[in-house]
Amino acid sequence: MVYLWAALCGIGLAFGQVLFKLCADAWRADGTLTSGRVLAYFFSAVSFYGIITIFWIWLLGRAELGRLYPFMALAFAAVPIQSHFLFHEQFSLCYAAGILLIMAGIALAVWREKT
Repeated sequence: MVYLWAALCGIGLAFGQVLFKLCADAWRADGTLTSGRVLAYFFSAVSFYGIITIFWIWLLGRAELGRLYPFMALAFAAVPIQSHFLFHEQFSLCYAAGILLIMAGIALAVWREKT
């Protein structure tokens, strides 16, 4: 169950990156860092990251860092997937294969053989 929560932290980091991207797009469009829309995205992203960080610390008290940390790499897979669907960014087949390799690496890193 701890690994499921760790996976959600990794995916949560990816969602935070989406919020930062929305902030950056709003800043570019509005031309100022102090517009209401930019600040709303910014504080949403920072708040979300803060919540994920607190949750991550809670998880670290329940499992080994070395077993949990590979789940942070889920963000490397989740961000491009989200950016494809939300921002219509395109990626090559090789890029998709790389994401699959990252996910396979996570599975290998945390897999425990039953002894």
